[in-house]
Amino acid sequence: MSRPIRSYVLRQGRTTAAQSRALEDLGPRYAIPFAHALIDRVAVFGRDAPLVIEIGSGMGETTLEIAKADPATDFIAIEVHAPGVGSLLRGIEAAGLTNLRVIRHDALDVLENMIADGSLAGIHLFFPDPWPKKRHHKRRLVQPAFASLAARKLAPGGLLHAATDWPDYAEHILAVLSAEPLLENTCAGYAPRPQTRPRTKFETRGERLGHAVRDLLFRRPAESARSVR
Repeated sequence: MSRPIRSYVLRQGRTTAAQSRALEDLGPRYAIPFAHALIDRVAVFGRDAPLVIEIGSGMGETTLEIAKADPATDFIAIEVHAPGVGSLLRGIEAAGLTNLRVIRHDALDVLENMIADGSLAGIHLFFPDPWPKKRHHKRRLVQPAFASLAARKLAPGGLLHAATDWPDYAEHILAVLSAEPLLENTCAGYAPRPQTRPRTKFETRGERLGHAVRDLLFRRPAESARSVR
């Protein structure tokens, strides 16, 4: 899939000394290097459990809560920004989590090259950059090509869970995912917030600004297993 336009800009934000130490010391233990090869889940996690990918884990607070609450599922967080990766690595070490790893790389490259088709129990996309200016909408991650790729990576019955506090982006996500043949909406429109998604700082900030948070839950139906393009 050709995608010259990135959905993010690498910020030159300050990485703290603790985050830098985590990248150096904990990265070899909990980070998966990007490679043009499928991930061996047994080699990474020591078991073959359901696998969920989180795209854009930020500073990792939500990621850690979800992984702690669901030890029977394995999680891979994908984040490009060093401070967030460092913070998440520290959290993994502090909590002693064996079911959470992180990849510091572009999420679409990871999905394309490292994740087998039909292998994911879920994909989490919580509060992606809304790129609010109209001229920047082309940078939004959720586009038809992304929906096709994500759907292909989901196992039959797997869920794509997106959440945003930007109304027009929510409408855009709803339209794009609804148009993807390998996905079906689990609700008539937006979904109630699942209890499995912790409240985030973005959600709290959005509510202060009067932004309603909208969750979208799309499933790859079982019959689509024979419809992979």
